[in-house]
Amino acid sequence: MQREIQLTDDGSHTIAIPGMNVTYHSHHGAIGESRHVYIEAGLQHIINPPARNLLTILEIGFGTGLNALLSLQEAALFKQPIHYTAIEPFPLTQKEIEGINHGKLLSMQEKFLQLHNASWEQDVVINEFFTIKKIQQSLQMFNPIYPIHCIYFDTFSPTEQPELWTEEIFLKMYNTLLLNGILVTYSSKSVIRRAMAAAGFIVTKIPGPWGKREMVRAVKQLVD
Repeated sequence: MQREIQLTDDGSHTIAIPGMNVTYHSHHGAIGESRHVYIEAGLQHIINPPARNLLTILEIGFGTGLNALLSLQEAALFKQPIHYTAIEPFPLTQKEIEGINHGKLLSMQEKFLQLHNASWEQDVVINEFFTIKKIQQSLQMFNPIYPIHCIYFDTFSPTEQPELWTEEIFLKMYNTLLLNGILVTYSSKSVIRRAMAAAGFIVTKIPGPWGKREMVRAVKQLVD
């Protein structure tokens, strides 16, 4: 699978797959999109005010490691302990990792490389507030072990990977979450929202990142 590093509008890199006509992030800005969708609408939503108790995050699609890096940054800022599980069936090569500028732009290059070089399939402590476990596996084969507070659903779009945006998949995500846990994703297509709702989620459209009008936050709540 051919992959290329490309520059986005905020100066941060993304990965493109020409054969699929897809990129890992919005061309409007990789860092800007990730911060808006997964940090501001996701992580900050559950740690503001900080609970201090351990928070668990599940990322569907580790990719360039940007979401993990931004979450690590937030963990240190809020002094919030986080256990971060990320699944990724197709990890980047060492050459690709070294060519991406996320760590340099965020003044976190050492941590960026530490996340990528962390061993797979085991817990790796990055600092006192952040532990990561990377799993090289498809979403369909993945069986979560830990109850999760927040899911970053960051797969390719429903057009490219429709098999990952089904009621069956979202039911798996729903059962993985703790009560009042949330799932955030950049897609707000009606077919996706219907699949989430059918799985039991309370689904809300909220403002999207630059270049995208809306995104989705889905909450696991008990309904009378």
